[in-house]
Amino acid sequence: MKIVGELILVGAGPGDPDLITVKAWKALQRADVILYDNLANPALLDPAPQGCEKIYVGKEPYGPTTPQDRIHELIREKAVKGKIIVRLKGGDPYIFGRGFEEALFARQLGLAVSYIPGISSMQATGLSDIP
Repeated sequence: MKIVGELILVGAGPGDPDLITVKAWKALQRADVILYDNLANPALLDPAPQGCEKIYVGKEPYGPTTPQDRIHELIREKAVKGKIIVRLKGGDPYIFGRGFEEALFARQLGLAVSYIPGISSMQATGLSDIP
């Protein structure tokens, strides 16, 4: 089975929607599916095109959780249908996230994978202090 979809790992940054990169914003605008968690600001779902499927795949301490295997299965299901999948992760997908694991899974499927880093909270601190 040929996989023609695409996975874009997008860092949502530290929570302020104004700190997301232009490249990340453009990826959200062309998404067919957005897999997001509770660390990404909900306002970042706004640029998604009409008809974009938005699927919550968050994990909460002592609360509901989406197992990583289920996230992988969603990536597979949507990729087989040729969808552009944005995996929107709080912060940066590769720092304290499972972005590498998701990228590796997608590559093993033969899926095109790209990565858009998120601005870290360390970079964002003090921005309001600049005169």
